[in-house]
Amino acid sequence: MRALLLALVLLAPLTSRAQPAPARMAAAASAAAAVPVTGPGVTGTLWRHAAFPSAFVAARTVDVWLPPGYSAASPRRYPVVYLHDGQNVFDPATSYTGVDWGADEAMTDLLAVRAIAPAILVGVWNTPARFAEYMPAKAVTGRGGVGSGTGATAEASALQSDAYLRFLVTELKPFVDAHYRTLPGRAHTSVMGSSMGGLVSLYAIAEHPRVFGGAAGVSTHWPAAGGAMVDFLARALPSPGTHRLYLDHGTATLDSLYAPYQARVDALVAARGYRAGVNWTTRRFDGAEHSERAWRARVHLPLLFLLGPPRERAPV
Repeated sequence: MRALLLALVLLAPLTSRAQPAPARMAAAASAAAAVPVTGPGVTGTLWRHAAFPSAFVAARTVDVWLPPGYSAASPRRYPVVYLHDGQNVFDPATSYTGVDWGADEAMTDLLAVRAIAPAILVGVWNTPARFAEYMPAKAVTGRGGVGSGTGATAEASALQSDAYLRFLVTELKPFVDAHYRTLPGRAHTSVMGSSMGGLVSLYAIAEHPRVFGGAAGVSTHWPAAGGAMVDFLARALPSPGTHRLYLDHGTATLDSLYAPYQARVDALVAARGYRAGVNWTTRRFDGAEHSERAWRARVHLPLLFLLGPPRERAPV
């Protein structure tokens, strides 16, 4: 069955006119490398595209999780959530700490009780350039050295987040849309990450508001570059009429630093016109630390917010 599914997926027509040449090359190379992933802790159908190439950033692995009932032969199409730090999302064998987010289990459980719409999840692995790729460049334009607050540093001029977003938008997303049965529009495309991945998720929805309709920042690392991303969002948040935001943080370890920054973010999100419980939510988890184990315990919440039934219509 898995072999048949792979054949059907890889035989799906490429929409080459919508893709630049680098994306077409990436699609062809990565399609040939797709392999199924199984093993302890992996639930459902997971395909791994190893060494997915890019003209903008370093090649990396991309994992694609398909919902129960998915068939390349069916006319049904699905929303897509792109997740950063992809090696930590589905598979404990590749996770940084041996504990994954369990996004595949969370999706399976949510679908079993019909709490969300079936969706495709795309886990985009990080690289050794993680800080440079995830630190929002336009938030620190004109600066010299930029620090994460946890030891990682880079020159502002060497940040790769704009290139990373070009990879997502012009190479990876066209490939996913061509090879899997997606709903490619903004209303059905979200981006999600934790820590620095939360920062680049918010950067993605601000820089590419016509591509991403939803963003989730789990334990978003606001202190990076002295909180520069907070000021950037004050001038760059997209319209609340077409976008939705999920934000959260714990209170232990590194997360203990986040509350003052989050309060500032909440104020500017509300001032922009987002409505709590409608197209925006911020949640605090007392005692929760900055770790994959903590994010695993609540990963169902951002997925539910991004993929759950429509809420009251937000003002345009």
